[in-house]
Amino acid sequence: MKKLRVAVLMLEGLVPPDSIEGLSDKEIAPWRTEYDVLTTLHELGHEAWPVAVSDDLGAIRMACTKRKPHVVFNLLEEFHGVRIYVPYVLGYLELIRQPYTGCNPRGLILTHNKALANRILRSHRIRVPNSTVFPRERRGRRPRRLEFPLFVKSATEHGSEGIAHASIVHDDDELRKRVEFVHDQLGTDAVAEQYIAGREFYIGVIGNRRLQTFPVWELLFENLAKGAPEIATSKVKWDLNYQKKSGVTTQKATNLPSEVQTRMQRTCKRVYRILEQSGYARMDLRLTPQGEIYLLESNPNPQLEYGEDFAESAESLGVTYAQLIQRILNLGLRYQAGWKE
Repeated sequence: MKKLRVAVLMLEGLVPPDSIEGLSDKEIAPWRTEYDVLTTLHELGHEAWPVAVSDDLGAIRMACTKRKPHVVFNLLEEFHGVRIYVPYVLGYLELIRQPYTGCNPRGLILTHNKALANRILRSHRIRVPNSTVFPRERRGRRPRRLEFPLFVKSATEHGSEGIAHASIVHDDDELRKRVEFVHDQLGTDAVAEQYIAGREFYIGVIGNRRLQTFPVWELLFENLAKGAPEIATSKVKWDLNYQKKSGVTTQKATNLPSEVQTRMQRTCKRVYRILEQSGYARMDLRLTPQGEIYLLESNPNPQLEYGEDFAESAESLGVTYAQLIQRILNLGLRYQAGWKE
């Protein structure tokens, strides 16, 4: 295997230490992905180094011109404090002809705008929840076709940002209050969509043109409070104590007919291609009691922490974490950006 020079882009405050010895899980959690990727790249024999990024392209430009990486490993989730600016950072890398890992700018732009993504997918007959957008600084009304209960979330944020049990609303007053919360606290437009009751699943997809799906993964709750909805709130996603208290686990799906799994995986590949994604992604789906499959969201560049859903589902196929990281590197090098054509 060829030794590569790899610049790893990450937020300025998430550059990990060389060792995690003596640190608690809570202390490690914010930069665990960055640590896992960097140490694994070193174990693979590559020359890898962190590039701390905040609000200036200068650090990226310097890393690319001075050390001339073969590939940039992108772990950025925002730039200048704004998530939707990340595609433009990758656009800059394409302009300077620098290979990078993960999803391309077009795919990121389409998937970050959830309302736009849903309109596109609906036109291709992919089943997605009915929804409407409530823009900031503009009064909006719920369309009559959109019946309660509704699920209110940010139009652009990912990673369960701002999602809580209160995100499910049952009347217009609750809807107004939750939309105001998204506008005021997250600073984004809000999306109100049909709440889909049922089992929640995740499917990893990897590839540029030739795609592979990982086994279907399911979100489970063992000790959830009575009457609480089974949704992936911010606490479910990030609060370790809450996860233990509520018995939140994810695992390979069981009691799921093979025909349903096949339909889910085919749907995910279609979505990946329709939204022009590349590199890797994780799809969030719901299966209703009637057997209907709904795509909730497509997450480009999902969390790569060792032991998280994406890596675990790959490992269930016999793909080790090191092999997964190497494969993501290879896909980045092979992606046919415009300058390569």
